Amino acid sequence: MKLHHIGIIVNNIQTSLGELSRYLKFEKTSIPMLVESQKVNVCFLKTSDIYIELIEPVGNNSPVKKISESGGGFHHLCFEVDDIVKETKKMKDNGGRVIVEPIEGFEGRLISFILLNMKNTNCNLIELAEKKK
Repeated sequence: MKLHHIGIIVNNIQTSLGELSRYLKFEKTSIPMLVESQKVNVCFLKTSDIYIELIEPVGNNSPVKKISESGGGFHHLCFEVDDIVKETKKMKDNGGRVIVEPIEGFEGRLISFILLNMKNTNCNLIELAEKKK
């Protein structure tokens, strides 16, 4: 399991990308892409081995719409795994609550979201993404 990206919710990818680019240089920037299963557009900004993912809601029923309306910001850490079903089950068995069961997400990968039960660490939402095959 290795850290793949840090997810940040924004109102508008293009506006946020313009702001970030004034301060940071990225090795590579992906073209924004729709992730239908999550009702969001995402854009990946490469910084060495770790990406920043800008997440923009698509429509009023997007699960991140309210977060973007309240200013957005840090949303989740994503870890790349070999076997998403096994890792999702392990987190669930350890007390995590599966918010999204494995489903097709970015780059056609299987993804899942797990809400961890942590009282002392304000980083509860974890995304798992299966490695590209």
